[in-house]
Amino acid sequence: LQLVESGGGWVQPGGSLRLSCSASGRSLDGYAIGWFRQAPGNERKRVSCFNSNDGSTYYADSVKGRFAFSRGSANDTVYLQMNSLQPEDTAMYYCEADRGSMNYWGQGTQVTVSS
Repeated sequence: LQLVESGGGWVQPGGSLRLSCSASGRSLDGYAIGWFRQAPGNERKRVSCFNSNDGSTYYADSVKGRFAFSRGSANDTVYLQMNSLQPEDTAMYYCEADRGSMNYWGQGTQVTVSS
């Protein structure tokens, strides 16, 4: 499974971005899908994740009410809508898919929030 993120960029505080994670035509059914971020000098942290088995979605406290996880109709793409972005949201954002013992990561997309 190959994951490709896109949609990152520079935005002013209060702005919005929508990140995409594509599985290149392969279905993400049965995978737990997550968005993670890593700022320079910090560890990678989970931002949001979706469990297709029970339909539950998790959000880190720091992004609740501002970020929203969604899936494309073809079920091969997931999105992370990010609103009210703040400088502390600046990081490389990665998507991750796992099923059983298999774990896949994308290459990441940079999000920079500054004035």
